[in-house]
Amino acid sequence: MAGPKQTPDESALLEAMVVAARDAGTKILELVATGYKVEIKADASPVTICDRAAEAIILAALATAAPDVPVIAEEEVAVGRIPAHGDTYFLVDPLDGTKEFVRGGDDYTVNIGLIEGGVPRLGVVFQPPLDILWGGQVGVGAFVEEGGTRRDITTRPLGDQRAAVASKSHFNQATADYLEQAVGVCGHVSVGSSLKFCLVAQGMADIYPRLSPTSEWDTAAGHAVLLAAGGRVDGPDGGPLAYGKTDFLNRGFCATGGWEAPLIGPLLKMLAGDGDVPQES
Repeated sequence: MAGPKQTPDESALLEAMVVAARDAGTKILELVATGYKVEIKADASPVTICDRAAEAIILAALATAAPDVPVIAEEEVAVGRIPAHGDTYFLVDPLDGTKEFVRGGDDYTVNIGLIEGGVPRLGVVFQPPLDILWGGQVGVGAFVEEGGTRRDITTRPLGDQRAAVASKSHFNQATADYLEQAVGVCGHVSVGSSLKFCLVAQGMADIYPRLSPTSEWDTAAGHAVLLAAGGRVDGPDGGPLAYGKTDFLNRGFCATGGWEAPLIGPLLKMLAGDGDVPQES
């Protein structure tokens, strides 16, 4: 794959992120086995001890692996702890897909991403209940670890047989209409969390449109994996989805296997006018 050469420092950091994500996932599974209570945060989203314990493990691991790189983590931000940072920092979602998690689903993930200059550089996404982990270094390549082995992954060319992945919580008519415009009539799989990025990165789907807001820590890790696998993620105006926004909020985006999809900006404006742009996790 074309791009900058892998450096030992980045390689070591990516492996440290892999270990941190796996350790956090192990802790989540331990807490699931013993039971936990669900709390509601100020933004009305659910949170559990699993989120907080996983985040603590990741924060400690990153402080050792990259002590000079600030970490912006979901639960830390929720209580007002946002470190001073420049254009290089980690974005962490210790348990992405909490809504599905508390319902007993298995499509939740641990997300760790590294941002440099407004774009994802490294990413790790781990699905604890199935013991599947995706990782990527942009410009070098992406991989999946499953069944005790690691193998490289790449996106697939857009062919005659097309498939989409979409939000499990809010697949609506607007999303269906957009997909028909982008790739024609095709099947779609509804999946929670950042797994949607990984399915496109692994060549199991062609497109993932998002027509509602997400936080930057929801997307950074999966975005990095997809870019490393040869894909792209465009913002509402068609340019690359950028990071470093003051509110850490993405308005919407479209992720593909590397090809240019129709703009989602006009559709977002129409939905906003209808009051039909739900926040989703």
